[in-house]
Amino acid sequence: MHPKTQQILKVFEEINKIPRRSKHEEKLSIWLQEWGRFRGFEVKADALNNVLIKVPATQGYEFSPTLILQGHMDMVCEKCKDSKHEFSRDPVKCICDEDWLRGDGTSIGADNGIALAIGLVLAEAGKKGEIEHPPLELLFTVDEETGLTGVRGLEAGFFEGKLLLNLDSEDEGVFIAGCAGGQNSFITFPVEWEPLNYEKEDSLGFFRLSVEGLEGGHSGVEIHRQRANGIRLLARALAGLGEKIGKESIRLVLLSGGSVHNAIPNAAEAFVVLQREKITEAEEIVFRLWKTFQAEYAKTDPDIVLSFTEIDKRIFFETAGSNISRNKIPCDRIFSAVTEENLIRLLLGLPHGVYRMSDTIPGLVETSNNLATARTAENEVKVLSSQRSSITFRLAEITGKVEAVAKLAGAQVEHELGYPAWEPNLESGLLLKCRQIYTETFGKEPKVEVVHAGLECGVIGSKCVGMEMISFGPTIKDPHSPAEKVFIPSIERVWIFLVNLLKSYCRFDKIENDV
Repeated sequence: MHPKTQQILKVFEEINKIPRRSKHEEKLSIWLQEWGRFRGFEVKADALNNVLIKVPATQGYEFSPTLILQGHMDMVCEKCKDSKHEFSRDPVKCICDEDWLRGDGTSIGADNGIALAIGLVLAEAGKKGEIEHPPLELLFTVDEETGLTGVRGLEAGFFEGKLLLNLDSEDEGVFIAGCAGGQNSFITFPVEWEPLNYEKEDSLGFFRLSVEGLEGGHSGVEIHRQRANGIRLLARALAGLGEKIGKESIRLVLLSGGSVHNAIPNAAEAFVVLQREKITEAEEIVFRLWKTFQAEYAKTDPDIVLSFTEIDKRIFFETAGSNISRNKIPCDRIFSAVTEENLIRLLLGLPHGVYRMSDTIPGLVETSNNLATARTAENEVKVLSSQRSSITFRLAEITGKVEAVAKLAGAQVEHELGYPAWEPNLESGLLLKCRQIYTETFGKEPKVEVVHAGLECGVIGSKCVGMEMISFGPTIKDPHSPAEKVFIPSIERVWIFLVNLLKSYCRFDKIENDV
């Protein structure tokens, strides 16, 4: 292993000792500020906890243009159902599995903690005289994963550079030159209840219907893989049971699924009341549905499980990101028949997956939607839908479709402000230089792509006129899921490329520069 890779992983390990789920990065922000000041760098932070560390140029590079190295502090906190990890308290444990670094049943936050670690190691290497570089600004932002609010809140003048290297891409050897914009829609579906004390009814049983074992993954860069959506499958199972055994024989008490807006739901569950005389029939229907789901998703979700289990306890633990809530299921009420029917129609009708492919870039998903979360509250079910598109009017189109379906089901909809797309400039001087340095370094040309995900470059580009940007990074598989892992040899390649790129900006003569 390259010694700098070891150092980067060591810093990454230190970062992973600090809780940093979205909107709770304050401890990491303080740690980064202290790290910079201890080494004598100029450091500043804003009210949102965004951090800027200014690294002076090494000798001979004083008059070179300032380069910004940018990444985000927060991580998507996902874990396996049986994991006891608490993201708000426990250090994230990583395991070396041959050439891969993975988690112990959790996401590891390589997206985007590796970027922070690379930036810090670069700064320290320059200070020690191990590498040469122009003036650097390490820009570390907060709350990227839940709406890019950190970078959206950056004040004018927070940084000075006009060349930005975003280290938030996940395929080494691929340069990202554009990204999709996005918008979240918050759907509130009203619930009417019917009184029913099912604990006192001997003829009724209380059951948990669950979909588990799905692959999940990033709702942008992995939406084209057509993986199963836990909420959608749960709605199909509920509809199938109601159709086969009679809607009056099985009634819904609670429904929940998904965790965050940018992860494909890998699990969902419902609690239902069932007439005991229908138990055997219901179990057979669930088994057949399970086999159907297995056949449909044999390649994308081979470990899919649909289970139907009678339970006694009315306490359940619900995970949303790193939040675990202890909920008590009411035993004296059920969804009204109309409410249940309309809710299932809503979850079946909302779009999910690829909506449109690009007409101009082969293989690029242009527009998509993620049916992200569903939660039963006191008198409503809250559903979150997350739309993406690289075309502004297509984003409006898919968002309008979400709103139309929701209103047909009797729900109310509120739309988030959203974030802009980053339109590619394939003639950018920064991109051309990066391609040249990469080819000279590794003897092959990098790929240049536009990605179907939201990157902070889109916001920065919309706020800073004349900014040139590129995004790249080490290879990360299955981000936003417990299967997240980073390919260790790719970290070395990113390091070597960065060192050569920074060295290429040398300007020894100020007079020559002024001319």
